[in-house]
Amino acid sequence: MKKWTIALSLACAALSGAVHAADLSGREIRLAVDPTYPPLEFKLADGTLTGFGVDITNALCAQMHAKCTWVETSFDGMVPGLLARKFDVISSSMTITPKRMEQIAFSSKISNARARLVTRRGSSLLPEAASLKGKRVGVEQGSSQEDYARAMWQPAGVEIVAYQNQDQVFADLTSGRLDAAFQASIEASDGFLKKPEGKDFAFAGPSIDDPKYFGQGDGLGMRKQDVELREAFNKALAAILANGTYARINKKYFDFDIYGAK
Repeated sequence: MKKWTIALSLACAALSGAVHAADLSGREIRLAVDPTYPPLEFKLADGTLTGFGVDITNALCAQMHAKCTWVETSFDGMVPGLLARKFDVISSSMTITPKRMEQIAFSSKISNARARLVTRRGSSLLPEAASLKGKRVGVEQGSSQEDYARAMWQPAGVEIVAYQNQDQVFADLTSGRLDAAFQASIEASDGFLKKPEGKDFAFAGPSIDDPKYFGQGDGLGMRKQDVELREAFNKALAAILANGTYARINKKYFDFDIYGAK
């Protein structure tokens, strides 16, 4: 009987801890975002933050009963800013990669958008080093696409040009200062190709899916020691996947399953 009592007490304690980890009532959580990635994270004309990633994170905060505030930050400064405690969570479609996991921890996968090359329509360029040799390819600073391009294409004579944000990449592609742009497929599709300025451009070749650089999808970045915070977000994510909130937000922005996108 004593053994059963001890076991029951331990189980109750574990359950209590799990519930506590998922409920951060009243806790202030600062979220870093680079709002230049429509339809994932962007601003409306009145300055309101919106997008799939913003809506999902707001839903997670509501599930945890936490008070979340947004901090606008350039993408390449997010990991240093997180480690310097300028904010608590990176919520800006950051790919979960082994390289990043050396510095920070991630939540469970939030979404999965593969990388694609964009070129002018009619171009024969492909996302291959031999095809891109001597060409200028634009990427965003600090992105997984930059890491891949510098490792796989630059040594073969491809000029990799890094920009502070994705809008600058598309602007130089349109003006002809770049031969191609390399970024997540959703950013390219909704943030450029479906807009008037992207009408003369298209995807070139297949998507790129190298786990070494692109991991298993995008997640929320947190400091390694913030275990309780990470567990709370993971539990909240499981809840919104189960109760239909995730699916509703997915449908608002996409006509496919972004959680398991290929």
